[in-house]
Amino acid sequence: MKSLNFNLDFRSGVPSYVQIVEQVQAFLANGELKPGDQLPTVRQLASELSINFNTIARAYRMLDEAGLISTQQGRGTYLLDQPSAEAVQKLKKESLELQSKRFLKSLAKQGFTAEESQQTLQLLFQSWHDGTLEKEPENESL
Repeated sequence: MKSLNFNLDFRSGVPSYVQIVEQVQAFLANGELKPGDQLPTVRQLASELSINFNTIARAYRMLDEAGLISTQQGRGTYLLDQPSAEAVQKLKKESLELQSKRFLKSLAKQGFTAEESQQTLQLLFQSWHDGTLEKEPENESL
């Protein structure tokens, strides 16, 4: 079993299980993990990261549903051969929806209306589409 360096950012607003899913995807993409490699057990990884094992179980469940891993009772959790494009797309969609919902709830808690938020986001999406989003200065004082 390979030693993987999972890093969780508890201040990011992104749930830990989503961060784990995204990191497994990144490990696969950059070659740190290959099909057939074994992942740590749920309890091992939970202990390593000092988080609840249900969080790891949820991440592994998402990875399993996406066809990236297979958990074999008594043997461990292994990466499968290259997942289908459909499975990867499903996982990306779930992650995007979760993060978007969290972001919108945060805006609502701060008192922004749906209309204000939508208007601002539309302008930002247009900047992103035009390729000018990265060139705009960020207001770090907010």
